[in-house]
Amino acid sequence: MTYLEHALFALVIQAIAARLTGNWWIGAALASAYFLGREVAQAEYRWIEHFGGGLRANMPWWGPFDPRVWTKLDQWIDWIAPIVVTVSMACITGRRRV
Repeated sequence: MTYLEHALFALVIQAIAARLTGNWWIGAALASAYFLGREVAQAEYRWIEHFGGGLRANMPWWGPFDPRVWTKLDQWIDWIAPIVVTVSMACITGRRRV
């Protein structure tokens, strides 16, 4: 998935959650948490591969937040773009009922 697809999918998740709950902020939180969690999980695997000898047991709690495993711009954009678009949509729509 490209960052644009991440952003569009996040908006779809947000719209569904907003439709079910009537709150765009809940949708923003859900979609943002999904993509942030996905990227953190990928960072864990990168840390384990590069610094942990292939063993999860070797990874400290801060492993996925180690800047050495966040070396490419797309790794950052893949979680920042969904947050920006969903928060923007929530700000635009406010707490209106869907």
